[in-house]
Amino acid sequence: MKTAFSSKVREQILEDMVNTTLDVLVVGGGITGSGIALDAAARGMKTGLVEMQDFAAGTSSRSTKLVHGGLRYLKQLEVGVVAEVGKERAIVYENGPHVTTPEWMLLPFHKGGTFGKLTTSVGLRVYDFLAGVKRSERRRMLSVAETLNKEPLLKRTHLQGGGYYVEYRTDDARLTIEVLKEAVARGAKAVNYTKVTEFIYDGGTVVGVKVTDLLSGRAYEIRARKIINAAGPWVDTLRELDQSKQGKTLQLTKGIHLVIDQKRFPLRQAIYFDTPDKRMVFAIPRDGKTYVGTTDTVYKADISHPRMTVADRQYVIDAINYMFPEVKIKAEDIESSWAGVRPLIYEEGKDPSEISRKDEIWQSASGLITIAGGKLTGYRKMAETVVDKAAAQLQAEGHAAFPACPTKQMPISGGQVGGSEHFKAFVSKKTVEGVSRGLPRELAGNWAAHYGSNVDRLFALADSEGAEGSSSSADSLPLEVLTPLRYALEEEMAATPADFLIRRTGALFFHIDWVRKWKTPVMDYMADNLGWSPEQRSRYAEELETYLHDAVVPEDAGGLPRGKEHKEII
Repeated sequence: MKTAFSSKVREQILEDMVNTTLDVLVVGGGITGSGIALDAAARGMKTGLVEMQDFAAGTSSRSTKLVHGGLRYLKQLEVGVVAEVGKERAIVYENGPHVTTPEWMLLPFHKGGTFGKLTTSVGLRVYDFLAGVKRSERRRMLSVAETLNKEPLLKRTHLQGGGYYVEYRTDDARLTIEVLKEAVARGAKAVNYTKVTEFIYDGGTVVGVKVTDLLSGRAYEIRARKIINAAGPWVDTLRELDQSKQGKTLQLTKGIHLVIDQKRFPLRQAIYFDTPDKRMVFAIPRDGKTYVGTTDTVYKADISHPRMTVADRQYVIDAINYMFPEVKIKAEDIESSWAGVRPLIYEEGKDPSEISRKDEIWQSASGLITIAGGKLTGYRKMAETVVDKAAAQLQAEGHAAFPACPTKQMPISGGQVGGSEHFKAFVSKKTVEGVSRGLPRELAGNWAAHYGSNVDRLFALADSEGAEGSSSSADSLPLEVLTPLRYALEEEMAATPADFLIRRTGALFFHIDWVRKWKTPVMDYMADNLGWSPEQRSRYAEELETYLHDAVVPEDAGGLPRGKEHKEII
């Protein structure tokens, strides 16, 4: 089956974009661009999106994986940011409970630390008020004994208690993919691995782009009435192409996260804690692992492939051992890691961790609309603001008026589960249905929780395994790998092994041994189904080995073997 978001019809989608004039073309397939595409398509605009890498391959798969209310910004007196993102996180959760989960967070306070009992209590109370937190999720203050009962591994010396409040854990890449799938379902055309190489102008006004499909090498021209630059860390690169990089610019900062098996770091409870240098770090249990981050350092190297350094790794290990002195984590305990780049708006004289996360919109003399800054949590509101601007301009130019933003109460793909209140019941019902189809209970439940209302499509694919005939590459994959892989190819435009093993599943971060086990049969199946040449298969295999290596070995580890450098393709 080839849907409008199948990797097998990428080139046809590009041809379709060439053969029409779009109302809006979005450049960038992270959460911001995907949100814009959904908002525009939902209003009835002819919408296209191109992404130079895979969807969510940049910042949007490399965050702390929290849709959080911005407590840290309260400390910086960014009251407006706290109020807006606090309210938005509830909307994100309601529209996609299969990719967002409430997570009680413990904020321990020690004598001499960043937060004390009074500042924590007042700060969390103000946070509850600004963010409109519902009664069942409002903050509680805990005694020393209650704090240690929640997490016995915490440092006991000078512990004075803790604040207990709710954040929302997410799978950032899957959130992005589900938002984009909903945009496609509503008529948007979206293609990955398609790089903008040049803008097209008419009388000084930008009217289109020249792009190169990095998988086929073919070049295309796409025309649009409004072009929106939502390229994240590459925003200024596109402004340079447009010769409009002036005034405010980006300052990129890097953050890394380490992943440790729960057997080695048996964290019970998500923690937001002080470091010795008064920064704040998260430690979060997930899927049998504990992940910890993030750092915040100015970054000026390769945007496409930020990597952990020895110093980054040691900083986070030191932070862990400072707050959890019993665990004594060492470098060899790190199973995996990821590094990401944050595109912040430069503010002279400010430390990276103090720079505002507010988003800003600029428009160049050519008409190119650029959005920069912002947070994962605020993606929907950012999209609304940008599309409002584009819609008003289109109407002023004589085009039909478009309706107001409809996304506030619009479930994303997979989110048709009756709202967050009914999600558990939905998963239970679909688990029973999966078992009745012959699936193991745990697998059926995992699929229902992971894919939400799209699970019916996975059940149908599982039913069809064998019925449609099989190939040797399919025979070497068990159902729990083959069915999500088929779904990723047919419904989520996965085009390379890294797309599937990193961004569609998160496996390279949280189940790296699973990736090592299944990487070769996954590549064989994709090669068969996507018609790769031997050279392509070799290249993708090499790229995946590089990702596996880089997840474990810091870039400056000194003479350790590494695969050849990535080509531009990834």
